[in-house]
Amino acid sequence: MGLYSGSCLCGSVAFELEGSFAKFFFCHCSRCRKTSGSAHCANLFAPDASLTWTKGEDHVTFYHLPETRFARTFCRTCGSMMPTDAKSRGLVVVPAGCLDSDVDVQPDAHLCCDSRANWDEGLEGVTKLPGMPS
Repeated sequence: MGLYSGSCLCGSVAFELEGSFAKFFFCHCSRCRKTSGSAHCANLFAPDASLTWTKGEDHVTFYHLPETRFARTFCRTCGSMMPTDAKSRGLVVVPAGCLDSDVDVQPDAHLCCDSRANWDEGLEGVTKLPGMPS
């Protein structure tokens, strides 16, 4: 069991999570691509974890896509995705990018690869830069 901390981009929201990460998935479905604005979401799943908002809980907004299990929690100021306490499923879903703490787990799988964007394939040969291009 570990103690992890995280925050949003603007610093309005901060949290602590006490628990263990059981699974770590990259999801390529169209919904995750839309909410992340990227090729996939990177989510950690912490069964029976305890989530405590340490700052800015009043800045936290929850969105549930009607008639689905798809939901997102985010900072209403900057839009950063934040953990979702899925009590009905007995777990906390943590977007990996919002963590300020290191984690000791590696991704378990890429999910929904049939929905993967056509530009998200064969990327091994793409140039890798240490920072922004000059």
